[in-house]
Amino acid sequence: MKKDLLAKQSRKEERIGLFGGTFNPIHLGHLRGAEEIREAFGLSQVIFIPAALPPHKEKENVLEADHRMEMVRLAIASNPYFSTSEIELKREGKSYTIDTLRYFREKYQNPLFFILGRDAFVEIETWKDFRELFSLSNFIIMTRPGGQPMLSSSPLPKTLIPLFRYDPKREGWLHPSGHALYFKEISYLEISSTKIRELIERGESVKYLIPPEVESYVREKGLYQKGR
Repeated sequence: MKKDLLAKQSRKEERIGLFGGTFNPIHLGHLRGAEEIREAFGLSQVIFIPAALPPHKEKENVLEADHRMEMVRLAIASNPYFSTSEIELKREGKSYTIDTLRYFREKYQNPLFFILGRDAFVEIETWKDFRELFSLSNFIIMTRPGGQPMLSSSPLPKTLIPLFRYDPKREGWLHPSGHALYFKEISYLEISSTKIRELIERGESVKYLIPPEVESYVREKGLYQKGR
């Protein structure tokens, strides 16, 4: 996709990125990916949305929501284009993307762009009301450089293929609602929240994997340490 494909459109039409995740903890891979997507798609802002009770995560492995939110706030503080939302933390029960998108669709008239990684996208058929998701927002799937296609004939999961048609001009897959689904290659940083937690538990350094402010917070609060 040309870098300025969407950015050339009227700047009066603010585009809002929604970046949901557990962020357990947030790391430089999350931040770099969000920044590249923001720039490539001309997003006015990217809203980080920590999940309270992710349906696909084991509850016992997820740190308390308040700590995860504070780490996100610390991590994005220096970027004027990044912000946070507590919508999923305030909602009771599990955090479902469909509910979050309905909330933002009602709140904003602006075009929405939901951002997620390819690993999460391949499981989207297990998400609640997954077919309805695309009528509420555009989707941007972050992919790794040189990654292999998910399917031989289409990058879409099998059940979604009938719902989309490819538009070469927009370099995206169009939904009947008018929204589009894009695949965007980003710089891949070999960093994972799981690896970071394991390093901290073993008492090893996580410098240059997470922002210094987050590293200080983790150390101050004794997070992810063995036995906690």
